[in-house]
Amino acid sequence: MKLTNYYVLFASILLLSSCNQKKEEVKITSLKDSYKDDFYIGTALSEDQIEEKDVKVDSLIKKEFNAITAENIMKSMFVHPSPDKYDFALTDKFIAYGEKNKMFIHGHTLIWHSQLAPWMEKIKDSVQMKAFMKDHITTIVSKYKGRIDSWDVVNEALNEDGTLRKSVFLNTMGERYLADAFKLAAAADPKVDLYYNDYNIEEPAKRKGAIDLIKKIQAAGGKIDGVGIQGHWRLASPSLEEIEQSIVEYSSLGLKVAITEFDITVLPNPWDLKGADVNQNFEGNAKMNPYPEKLPDSVQVKLAERYASIFKIFIKHKDKISRVTFWGVHDKQSWLNDWPIKGRTNYPLLFDTQLQHKKAYNSVMQLKEAKK
Repeated sequence: MKLTNYYVLFASILLLSSCNQKKEEVKITSLKDSYKDDFYIGTALSEDQIEEKDVKVDSLIKKEFNAITAENIMKSMFVHPSPDKYDFALTDKFIAYGEKNKMFIHGHTLIWHSQLAPWMEKIKDSVQMKAFMKDHITTIVSKYKGRIDSWDVVNEALNEDGTLRKSVFLNTMGERYLADAFKLAAAADPKVDLYYNDYNIEEPAKRKGAIDLIKKIQAAGGKIDGVGIQGHWRLASPSLEEIEQSIVEYSSLGLKVAITEFDITVLPNPWDLKGADVNQNFEGNAKMNPYPEKLPDSVQVKLAERYASIFKIFIKHKDKISRVTFWGVHDKQSWLNDWPIKGRTNYPLLFDTQLQHKKAYNSVMQLKEAKK
């Protein structure tokens, strides 16, 4: 071989090595890929997102998430607006979106006291309610049998002290409605995972109520596979100890644990103020909306640290956790911009209003990168 050929071969090897190095440097990572061996990473989709109206948002969803929940369109008032009418148009699109993108699909929700169609609230006796529940649950779950991976069967049935909420379901049927709902869902699709879902059930009193509720459902022969801890949390509370203890205690019941509606508010809560009510007086109050234009870097850091601390617990207990779902894709979409006070600007998620990664995103990703 001529000397010039050696130079050509050597140069080719260097070029190939350089190309491979550059490929490694620009390797695309995402939440779903980083946590693929731990649990699903999900998000809640709005109507516009289900219909893929924004190309950039759609691209972000497909890149970062492998599980989806419908933010609103599967709730009773939308899917069952009158006694003899079901509207599955948007739900069909939601299911198709998940299937097309090979995502875990979660149904939200079958029995919930809020966002009911008005006619449901007028049901007065146990016979009518039993008939409604059978028709409602059987129709919806059967329609998507084998296509939906898990359901929130009963949503938010507890008060803060752990007692049962006096909903139209409890008022007409008593406690039996809980086990009946799970039995009906299981009969309609025996293989789908069935969850009880609620907020603040990492707090001691409400956690005890949730555990009692779950045990009663189990004792009555209801099939319950998991518990959904919503995870609408704050920068300083609940404590990491309460979060971890809750995961452990629910898992000890033989259940999967999902974090179902995860976000972290950075704004003050009017209920923390002594003598304050949530009313119109708070709207326009600068103290309640301290970051109308931009989140200060110091708070960005606190948010990132909080997300990292919580995700460390999730990773520690990955054998117990089935899914972590964020309640929205980006900050502009978040329901917390309007709750509990309308017109505020909140920053609770991992992506900002321009769909850019926040420090919180980086902190969650770095937990996995540090272990490589």
